[in-house]
Amino acid sequence: MEGIKEEELVQCPVCLRELPGAHINSHLDQCLQAGESEAKPGSSPPCKRPRLVAAPPEGEPPEARPAAAPSLASLFHKSHGGGQSLEAPGRRSGAGREEAAMKPENGGSAAAASGASLAQKLEGKPLAERLRPDTLGDYVGQERVLGSQTLLRSLLESHEIPSLILWGPPGCGKTTLAHIIANSSKKNGTRFVTLSATSAKTNDVRDVISQAQNEKRLFKRKTILFIDEIHRFNKSQQDTFLPHVECGTVTLIGATTENPSFQVNAALLSRCRVIVLEKLSVEAMEAILMRAVRSLGLQVLGQGDQRGSSATGSSSESSELPVYIEDKALKTLAYLCDGDARTGLNGLQLAVQARLAAGKTTPWNITKSDSAGGILITEEHIKEGLQRSHILYDRAGEEHYNCISALHKSMRGSDENASLYWLARMLEGGEDPLYVARRLVRFASEDIGLADPLALTQAVAAYQGCHFIGMPECEVILAQCVVYFARAPKSIEVYRAYNNVKECLRMHTGPLPPVPLHLRNAPTRLMKNLGYGKGYKYNPMYKEPVEQDYLPEELKGTDFFKERET
Repeated sequence: MEGIKEEELVQCPVCLRELPGAHINSHLDQCLQAGESEAKPGSSPPCKRPRLVAAPPEGEPPEARPAAAPSLASLFHKSHGGGQSLEAPGRRSGAGREEAAMKPENGGSAAAASGASLAQKLEGKPLAERLRPDTLGDYVGQERVLGSQTLLRSLLESHEIPSLILWGPPGCGKTTLAHIIANSSKKNGTRFVTLSATSAKTNDVRDVISQAQNEKRLFKRKTILFIDEIHRFNKSQQDTFLPHVECGTVTLIGATTENPSFQVNAALLSRCRVIVLEKLSVEAMEAILMRAVRSLGLQVLGQGDQRGSSATGSSSESSELPVYIEDKALKTLAYLCDGDARTGLNGLQLAVQARLAAGKTTPWNITKSDSAGGILITEEHIKEGLQRSHILYDRAGEEHYNCISALHKSMRGSDENASLYWLARMLEGGEDPLYVARRLVRFASEDIGLADPLALTQAVAAYQGCHFIGMPECEVILAQCVVYFARAPKSIEVYRAYNNVKECLRMHTGPLPPVPLHLRNAPTRLMKNLGYGKGYKYNPMYKEPVEQDYLPEELKGTDFFKERET
């Protein structure tokens, strides 16, 4: 015993026991392992930093000393047991800050989101922007292009994205699809840059391309460039993309509401795949609107006036009045937005905000046994929010030519109902009535012709009437003319004969034949001496029909009114 006492003793920093120096390492390992087994994950960390216990009196046995060992061991095992670190109390490590951000105080983010009032949910970004999906699984509509087993969906899921031109009407999902591609590309390590042709300049495009070249050369990183409203770029600006799309420096994704055949360079079109997106169906619009209703916590009232269920559920402890919306109102909105999801969602947001601002409560008998007060959104409120039915029409774009073509063909086919419909589509969409009147003048001679010579008079009178009084009074003048033309007999005899003459002139080889001498005018003596007008028979001076040639010698006997074989 005396030999051991003479050996130098070392105090254990964990349990504070004094041991010989030869045994301190193994003892320290045992103390640390014991502390790690007690500080398991899931156990609540100590609320305060443990104090270092002072050494007991000399007479106390060593077995009574290691009372503070577990708590002290947690000081050295923060990463294993979740205990506090030895840093200052006001500081957190990076992992600690991230964990605190993921788990906010006072109930967490879920409770904060559910506790937000309806008015707060509608503030800030428009509803269409807030509900924009982030994954292909949440994308609604466009099954023909993005349905299961389609080529484009397979490419997007495999992160093999080619250069694309997304062509479709407003609100059909072009920007949303680009947003989904952006989220997917970021996870895959690909840069995604967004520019709008309405505000970006050529220098902005060159800067992005220069950065893409550096990223590709230094880091082997791809760049996807999304250009919204790409048709706003002129031809020279679009030429900027050609060599870089060709060599793969950037993957170009352009979105446009105009026909790419007219608005995008043919050279750029040949390097991109055109994806045609159609306007959303009524069923797709209903699904999008129902998702918005669930996110806002609204309650849907069906035809039976029963309480609908919301996804979030309205808490009974909330001081807010419940908000109801008729199922018929949602279906009406799905029809009136004409396949434009942005218009539908913004119309729903406007109707809800207007009802909340009015602050009117409508007593509504939910069942036969009870009644509850709440804010009710009806079909009339939806229509009032939209102000009128949403009509997709662009006076300078693709829809302009589509509608006038449909009007022309409907009158030619003698369908008076369809003719009135397409006329109203154009006028209610803001078309110039004089443009329609000019097309009717053309139609009177092209498709009716000599079958009803008064049709041309009707068309000219309609044009003058529109010029005199303008819209909206002149709409009935155009309607009368359109119905007259749809009911009139049709003849393209003159139209076809004139086309035959034009074809004859185009197909003629060599110099055109001269005018026969007897048909030429002879105002001077020299011309008379040269034979101009010689042998011409003045028809009014003859009682019988006059036999006389009027066509050049090479075309004698030609009948342009006979249908030619093609």
